Amino acid sequence: MLRKPVTRRTFSAMLGSFGATVGSVGQLSAQGADVVKIGAALPLTGPLSPEGIKQQRGYSLWADAVNAKGGIKAGGKTYKVEIIFVDYASNTPRAVQSTERLITQDNVSFILAPFGSGATKAASSVNEKYEIPMIAPSASATEIFDQKYKYIFSTLTPNNSVTEPLAEAISQNKSIKRLAILARNDLFPLAIAQEMEKSAKARGMEVVMFERYAIGVLDHSAAITQMRAANPDWVYGTGYINDLVAMRKQMADLGVKPKAISMIAGPAYKEFAQAAGPLAENVSSSAWWHPTVRYNGKDVFGSTEAFNAAWTAKYKDDADYIEASSAVCGAIIQLGIEAANSVDPKKVRDAIAKLDVETFYGKVRFGDSGQINSLEPPVFQLQGGKPVVISPKVIKQGEMKF
Repeated sequence: MLRKPVTRRTFSAMLGSFGATVGSVGQLSAQGADVVKIGAALPLTGPLSPEGIKQQRGYSLWADAVNAKGGIKAGGKTYKVEIIFVDYASNTPRAVQSTERLITQDNVSFILAPFGSGATKAASSVNEKYEIPMIAPSASATEIFDQKYKYIFSTLTPNNSVTEPLAEAISQNKSIKRLAILARNDLFPLAIAQEMEKSAKARGMEVVMFERYAIGVLDHSAAITQMRAANPDWVYGTGYINDLVAMRKQMADLGVKPKAISMIAGPAYKEFAQAAGPLAENVSSSAWWHPTVRYNGKDVFGSTEAFNAAWTAKYKDDADYIEASSAVCGAIIQLGIEAANSVDPKKVRDAIAKLDVETFYGKVRFGDSGQINSLEPPVFQLQGGKPVVISPKVIKQGEMKF
């Protein structure tokens, strides 16, 4: 039998604090408020905890904003938001088990997804089984949406929408002809590496190395030694913060000095620049959102500027794309409830599928598969320790450095 999750925490703005432990939902109901319960299984401990905490912060900011404005109105009632967080300790099977427990024991009406494409894909079968909508902020692999499930929605566009603009930006340097790829052997990191291989080849580049590393491996010296022998002009590394910080440091230690280094998804997070230090300089990447975008939305935040201000007030820094994507997942549930005028999961699912609305995050419109198809992801490069947007032109802040 699997052990119970390491921690179990409930967020409710009614209690006036984040992460307060609540004995039961009945205690909230006894206070006389109607409550819409939302479940979120996240990797709050273990190697993926930096990413899990980011999602928790985004989910929580949205719930805080909704409850501060009185709640969600539907069917003649006003509902406060309660998010039940469960830690699955960076273990995908536990993410699936925790999601099922949230639905069957905690009786949540909606699910905010776990971190990453792998855990989201695994847990999505549970939502489909119980017909409970899941909104995912960090899942872009097509393997999730090829399942033709009806109850999974993602706020990230397909992987090629991220690799294409980055490859185009790098290809402007005509001396870059040889690409080496080092990818974490996990659903999203491997899938996006394969997309980058296609994007590079489409621009006439030669892929001189494509190696995979196992989940949990932080010693990349053998692969990087092979990389050095391949003499690439450009290196593309995929994985998460801990993976990519180790990879970048070991590249420096072993004397790998290409003209361009790109990584995903670490450079989008300030923790990468902090941990890698000077070695983060000129590392490029791409993401699905950046705080410099400007939208006037119909969501609870109302605009990108208002979201940024709320984020800074609560967390004392700028949001990255995962944090913003997580917040908009909550906003999508709220917009779906309001459009359906109901908290019935099936009715809300149908309303979400029909959304075509601008939010602080951008326009939200889903394709038939449930994946958002209305965003133009930006390319950025770390310059002076901070991300500088290279494209698209409408939010461009600087030029790519090699």
